[in-house]
Amino acid sequence: RSRAESAARAVTAKASVAAARPNPRRVTPLRGRSGPARAALDLHRCEQFLMHEMRLLDEAKFDAWLALFTDDAWYWVPSEPEQDNPHDTVSLMYDDRRLLETRIRRLASPRMYSQEPRSRCSRMVDNVSIEDQDATGSTVRSKFVMVEYRRETQRLFAGTAFHRLVQVPGGIRIAWKRVDLINCDAPLDGLTQPF
Repeated sequence: RSRAESAARAVTAKASVAAARPNPRRVTPLRGRSGPARAALDLHRCEQFLMHEMRLLDEAKFDAWLALFTDDAWYWVPSEPEQDNPHDTVSLMYDDRRLLETRIRRLASPRMYSQEPRSRCSRMVDNVSIEDQDATGSTVRSKFVMVEYRRETQRLFAGTAFHRLVQVPGGIRIAWKRVDLINCDAPLDGLTQPF
């Protein structure tokens, strides 16, 4: 009996020592983290952010809208349903940050014929859901409707938008945005307004 007890104590002691010793293969979640941890984006914050984005666009505050994007952001409007990347076929819009800046400068120019007179737009966003979330941010899916009125003509656009939202010091930013129009493969005349 005493040999069995001694063996059991030895095994327990070895297990305690092994549990206390750091495992060199274990990757700690705190490695590489700088500053305090930020709370994950919740659905309410995502909805509020998307509504803010739509309001900036409706009020033609394009510079403020552009400021919502990260420096390495991209904005994509596919030309085919379920198009899986912007490189295999032409897109309705596919802008990196630099091209987005150019688009905004053109929209602000009084010489842009396609915006003379200026479009008046109204956008709505709904059915917001978080599709994916990790330590870097959240991929958010939403449904939208945009009405554009110009030169006595009203156009209606609708579809699904995907945003990759990331938290940065000072707020939330858009790392990328994809807009899937329900009629993306139809003839579309003069798309100048961002969705």
